[in-house]
Order: sequence, then C-alpha cells, then structure tokens
Amino acid sequence: MSLPAGRRSTRRRIVRGLPGSDRHGARQAPAPHRDLRSRAGLPDLTGAGRFVTAHAVDSLGTGLLFAFTVVYLAHTTRLPLADIGAALTLGNLLALPAPALGAILLDRHGPKVVVATANLVCAAGFTLFLVIRSAWQISLAYLVVQAGINLYWTAARMLVPLAAAPGEERLWFGFISSLRNIGIGAGAAVSAVALALFGPGSLHVFIAANAGTFLCAAVLFLTWKPARSTWKPARSPSPPDVPGPPKDAATPVRRSSWASVLRDGRYLLLVAANLAFVLAQMVPPVLLAVYVTDILRAGTWLPGALLVVNTAAVATLTPALTRRSARHRPQRAIAAGFLVAAFSFALFAAPLAWHRAPTWIAATLLVTAMLLFTLSEILNSPALNELSVTLAPAQAGGRHQAAFQLSWSVGGAAAPVVLTSLLGREPLLPWLLLAVLSLTAALLTRALTAPARPDTYGPEEPAP
Repeated sequence: MSLPAGRRSTRRRIVRGLPGSDRHGARQAPAPHRDLRSRAGLPDLTGAGRFVTAHAVDSLGTGLLFAFTVVYLAHTTRLPLADIGAALTLGNLLALPAPALGAILLDRHGPKVVVATANLVCAAGFTLFLVIRSAWQISLAYLVVQAGINLYWTAARMLVPLAAAPGEERLWFGFISSLRNIGIGAGAAVSAVALALFGPGSLHVFIAANAGTFLCAAVLFLTWKPARSTWKPARSPSPPDVPGPPKDAATPVRRSSWASVLRDGRYLLLVAANLAFVLAQMVPPVLLAVYVTDILRAGTWLPGALLVVNTAAVATLTPALTRRSARHRPQRAIAAGFLVAAFSFALFAAPLAWHRAPTWIAATLLVTAMLLFTLSEILNSPALNELSVTLAPAQAGGRHQAAFQLSWSVGGAAAPVVLTSLLGREPLLPWLLLAVLSLTAALLTRALTAPARPDTYGPEEPAP
C-alpha cells in the first residue's frame, strides 16, 4: 500500500536527516570514530578546537577560586565575614544591568567580540582582587568580575550554533556543561590541595592564575574561526515567525527593542521557566549545607559528599544522557526534568518526617534526592539553553539573550534571601516552594514550542 504524498515526503526528510545515511536515504556503515563519538554523546568537534580549549581554560581558572573566594578575602583584608558577604552582595547587585549592555554589544558586534570582551573584563576584575584591602574595594572588584560574567553568558550561548552541526545544538550545550564541571572540579581540587599544604597565602597565586586564564580564553575566543560561520535552516523557506541562531559571529545585525521582547510571550515563558530552574540550582550552594547540618544534624561530612555526587554525575553523565534526550523535542525534556526535580525536592524534605531515624536513612534519602536533582539538571540545562537560542530572533536577538541571562542574575541574587528565610521559618517551606515551582514549570512547557526540524528528531516524533 502506498503512502500519501505528504507522508512519503516527511519520511524521506526524516531518513535523510539520520546520521549515516546518504542522499538517497540508504544507510551507510558509520565510521568507527563517529560511532564511538555517538555512543559517548559527544557532538562533532570539527573546527572547534579553540572554542573547546577556551571553555576548558576558563572553567579551570574559575575552579581555582570556586570555593575559596571568601577565604582569600578574609585572609587578605582581615574584615569580618559579615562585611565581606555584604560587600560581595553589593557588587553582585550593581552588576545586574550588565546583560542590558551585553544585548546592545551583541546586536552590534556579534557574540565572539562580546565573549572575548567579557573575559577581558573578568581578568581585570581578578587583577583588582590582588590589591583589595577594604570593603568598598571588594564591592568594586566583584562588580567588575560579575559584570564580566553576566556579559559572557549573555553572548556565549549564541556561539554554540556556530560550532554545532545542524541538529547538534543540544549536544553541544550538554558537552559544554560537562566540560565546565570537569574544569571547575579540577581547579577546585588543585586549590584545595595548595590551601592545605601552603595556607591561605597561596591563594594569591591562584588569583593571578585565574586572571591569566581569562586573558587566554579571550584570545582563543577572538581568534577562533568557526567551521560553520553561517547557520543553515533545516527547511527552506522558513516561516517568518520561526527564529534561528545568528548568521555570523562577526557580522553586525539590526538593533531591536525591549518592546519586542515584552511582546514575545513565548520567550517570556521560557525566561520564567528558567527562573524556576535557577532557583532550583541554588540548592547546592545556598541551602544544602545548612539544611543537612543544622536542621537534620546528619553529619558535617554529608554536604560535601552530596556536592561530589552532583559534580561527578554532571561531568560524566551529561553527554550520554543529553544524546538520549535529544531524540525528543526540547520542551519534552524540560517537562521531564522539572517533574524529576519536583520528586527530588520531596525526597530532600522526607527526612523531616523521621527526626529520630538513624543517620544512614537520612543519608540514603539525601543521596537519592541528589541523584534525581542531578538528572533534572542534565535534562533541563541543555534543553533550556537550546531554546534560548532557537526561540530568539535570527537577527538582533541580543535583547532576548539579555532577558534570559537576567533570569540567572535575578534568581542568583534572590535565592539566598528567599530560601534561607523560608528555611528559618519552617524547614519544609523551601522544598515545598521549589516543588510547586517545578510542577508549574512542567505544566507550562507545552507552550515552549521550538521550530520543528525533521533532521533533528527521530521517527517517533515526525515533523509536521
């Protein structure tokens, strides 16, 4: 029985989009290296050597100070911890407008220039750390560093389509997440060993080294020549409302307005969903240690062990799991990730019901909760980043990227106050809030419809 013409054309498009098929749709035996790369969940790295190296260098330098910034400042300035914390918070708040500046630069100069500039700004900020002696100097230096970080993430996502083969954007986001976790973990391990052997004075060396890594990353990003400088749409012509990544990193594009962002209800929904994700991601650095040690009294060793589980799992499992989730449209991966997150928060709260239970029961529940939390992170992060690019306009998308980055800045600034205040009032409340936000985000993700690309998704979800 013959298929209707429309179904036959859909089938041909899907087959031609499958890896290892020729232009007639016949399957070819995959090359050994390509098959190994596919099994590992890695994207095609052709032409992306400097791009990958820049991420590795940048994350390694960041890891050198990831957990020891306050230790360094306390040793250098002799200020009370409360004053240091207030100065860092002030610097963070003052840097909140940086994504708006990044939007203008991104639309005028493209992502490569903005990412390189952001790394130079971070290098200048960490150089200022070497001469800090007072609270206002801490705020100034951290303002510069955080402004550079906000600029970086406003533009960095737009580099991925320049490195990615068509249909591999989510694999790239997963790969970068894994790479950065490995680099940050390695840097933190090096600085922890040095701190134990040589004391806080050795951290001056790592401050200088971190500034150097940002300089190196800036040069690598700026001199990288993408193999795919032009984004090719999966189907042509595209409908006017179907956006795509920028056409070229070095080509200036038309300026847009903030009003266009406010009129884009679909993108605002994505920003809201990402805000729920950001608040969830603040659990390890803000909530976990105080909850486990002060509320559950489950042992001071447990928070560190849980963080190791999270970091190791994200670093090692993200590429392979992202490869599997990439068979589905991103909104399905996001919905699944938020549902898993909601379940993990229920498990985090479960030990509150057994105050006199043995420590091993609480530890088992918390480890299980952390594994599920990590799975939700792996499902959500690449898919949300993919949509932040594919749902933004093909040209003049800087404002959209700034709005997406603002959800990270606002969520990161609000989480310490919100989560710790709720924990102090009633230990169940922060977990309840996070679970409700995750369930709400899961329900709303059906509206996050990305442009359909038949060469990206398998036969289980054929293109319309």
